[in-house]
Amino acid sequence: MNFWGDEQFSFFESILYQTLGQSVEVIEAQFLSGGDINMSAQVFSSEGVFFIKWNHADQSDMFEVEARGLDLLRQTDALSIPQVIGFGREMDKAYLVLEYIDPGPATNASWDALGHSLAVIHSHTQPKFGLHFDNYIGSLPQTNTLTANGFDFFFEQRLLPQAGMALYRELLSKKSYDALFRLRERLPDLLPADRPALLHGDLWSGNVMVSEAGQPVLIDPAVYYGFREADLAFTKLFGGFDQRFYDAYHEAFPLEDGFEDRVAIYNLYPLLVHVNLFGSGYVSGVERILKQF
Repeated sequence: MNFWGDEQFSFFESILYQTLGQSVEVIEAQFLSGGDINMSAQVFSSEGVFFIKWNHADQSDMFEVEARGLDLLRQTDALSIPQVIGFGREMDKAYLVLEYIDPGPATNASWDALGHSLAVIHSHTQPKFGLHFDNYIGSLPQTNTLTANGFDFFFEQRLLPQAGMALYRELLSKKSYDALFRLRERLPDLLPADRPALLHGDLWSGNVMVSEAGQPVLIDPAVYYGFREADLAFTKLFGGFDQRFYDAYHEAFPLEDGFEDRVAIYNLYPLLVHVNLFGSGYVSGVERILKQF
């Protein structure tokens, strides 16, 4: 179906009718840059401005679990999280309606606030690693089976499923797959045995924005309770955040010495995710880390 022009407006109006329970006139819509799965738009309507994203994906629960993740982060009262207005299916498409937040420039104060706020989020804990529901990392399923041991969780629920998928797709060699099991034996010596911390789970620069008021905002989470250093390591995968962010976090919730030496181990997970999403270009990064450890 062609989703431009009047048909697109009808699609948005139908979504908003389902979400708000009343007729809504769409006045204007501006398409925004999206990922490989989702399309998104800023929608101006008679009932206000909304952020709507939708997809053709087979995972019908993708936006539902994203909404649950956003709500979980919002319950920490740590920083701005877009309000979930609604989610569902319309015209064979899944959709998510969120509060629209006007973006603004990042400042020193916003980086400080992000560091302190993430420390607050990470202070939220529970007895076991994982989560009471599964979700997604990008378009890939992310299992969150509750696990008492954090090292077992990191290996069995994070590294092993992605490595197994990459092996099956002939993107990862059997040699590298076997090396993961040797790394598993070393994890208790390489990583601190921290308590489960609530994580954003997909914390790269594209999932952090700053509001017009200068407040940091987190979007597109892949939440679970895990080792908090994994969130911080993820921020360094594509160049890192402003140093003020790390300084503010460490001031609020100090890390054990040697964090920089552990970053690569945590980032095996997002690298394996990228192998499965985008192909063999990321395999060398995985192999380099396995060789190192």
